[in-house]
Amino acid sequence: MGRYYITTPLYYVNAEPHIGHTYTTIVADTWARFLRGRGDEVVLTTGTDEHGDKIAAAAAAAGATPRAHVDRISAVFRQTWDAIGITYDQFIRTTDPAHRCNVQEVLARVHAAGDIYFGSYGGLYCIGCERFYTEKELVDGRCPDHQTVPVYLAEDNYFFRMSKYQAPLIAYLEAHPEAITPEQYRNEALAMLRSEALGDLCISRPKSRLEWGIELPFDTNYVTYVWFDALLGYPSALKERGEQTFARLWPETHHIIGKDILKAHAIFWPTMLMAAGMPMFRQLHVHGYWSRGESKMSKSLGNVVRPLDVQRRFGMEAFRYFLLREMAFGHDAAFSEDLFITRVNADLANNLGNLVSRTLAMQQRYFNGVIQDLGTWTGEDQELAASFETAIREMPAFAEKLLFHRALESLWRAIDHANKYVVTTSPFTLAKDAAQRPRAGAVLHHLCEALYVTAALLAPFLPETAARLFTLLDVVPVAALPTTWRWGTALPGEHSTKPPEILFPRIEVKP
Repeated sequence: MGRYYITTPLYYVNAEPHIGHTYTTIVADTWARFLRGRGDEVVLTTGTDEHGDKIAAAAAAAGATPRAHVDRISAVFRQTWDAIGITYDQFIRTTDPAHRCNVQEVLARVHAAGDIYFGSYGGLYCIGCERFYTEKELVDGRCPDHQTVPVYLAEDNYFFRMSKYQAPLIAYLEAHPEAITPEQYRNEALAMLRSEALGDLCISRPKSRLEWGIELPFDTNYVTYVWFDALLGYPSALKERGEQTFARLWPETHHIIGKDILKAHAIFWPTMLMAAGMPMFRQLHVHGYWSRGESKMSKSLGNVVRPLDVQRRFGMEAFRYFLLREMAFGHDAAFSEDLFITRVNADLANNLGNLVSRTLAMQQRYFNGVIQDLGTWTGEDQELAASFETAIREMPAFAEKLLFHRALESLWRAIDHANKYVVTTSPFTLAKDAAQRPRAGAVLHHLCEALYVTAALLAPFLPETAARLFTLLDVVPVAALPTTWRWGTALPGEHSTKPPEILFPRIEVKP
């Protein structure tokens, strides 16, 4: 049995959840469901990052205190993940007292070791990112994420000796090529580390400018820089489950993030872990941007897609499918309503939905739902079983690597084969001939086996759809196919299926 501690980022609560947050969280949830289904020990953590300049500014703009603001937005995140069925084990807030104690303990330890010092600094500061930029990092003089011109800021602060760990981090990433996936993001992190001196990280903000944060344990006139605070939320959340669980699972940490926060997770975070004497994370998994039109989708640009809006209009299962199928993990992808509707109608309504409806309708019409004997297999039957056996073999290998689009492609090739099998075997014709009715029953039995396999393989990806399929087949749900399962054993003779239901209504586009 494997062990996995999976995290999403702790989402910043200056605005409500959108498609970017939703994609990351659904990827983490799908992977956790897949791993649990095969028997691994899994803890999935998500949560909210609640300190810093942007929070104070957003609260002031809303006419609220920072505490009232973060309480409201954090609750929206949690309610959203609950509403869309995310199976998280821990939800952490960086305003939690236990997290504050953990941050201060780590800061005190790193400070005592001589890796934090007091100094002065002046530089270009992006309020949206809450960090200093070099001229080289800007695009036409603007922040690449927020498209705003940074302001020059000079003040006395505390600094973490991040530069001390530049060479050790390069050596670590060279010795562990699997530490950051996909490979292009490891290469990007190494390029940042090799291109110039890393410099030290400003890890405080003076209370004269910002009071909303965790006080430094060695100087109460300062609060902690938001990244040094938020990244420590990952161990804080796991420690909530007990020291034994922490010791067992922390070395098996897998972070899932978007590429916009690569530097914080691939450079800030591992150097912090080194300084704190903590084990390195197992892997950092990085995905691309969702775009809408010509721009990256971003709350700061006002072009976001909100998960509960999509759920109300089309259902969350359709949205889950689109997100997992459309984006190749690590690469960028586009969202538009036209793309969404085309994908849902073609794959879910026409392919999967049509197969379920036709199979169960004929099973009811010709045999009152009672499963018939498989009889002697034909070449067509063997080819059908083989197509699903290929999916059974391929999907776990793809899911293991977060290649969910490839996993779903594999299953849909089998579903396509099943739809063609209906046409070539023509059970609707066979059933009209008394002599051919046993063959019609065998064909439908094979198709019901295909639906069973589909439900089992879909369980991590579309859990509600899988549950509905198991209900229609009137069988006990499974989270994964048992290793002892063989084609033809899911639905014994005399077993009865239920009448069909429409799983995915076709989305009609108004002219």
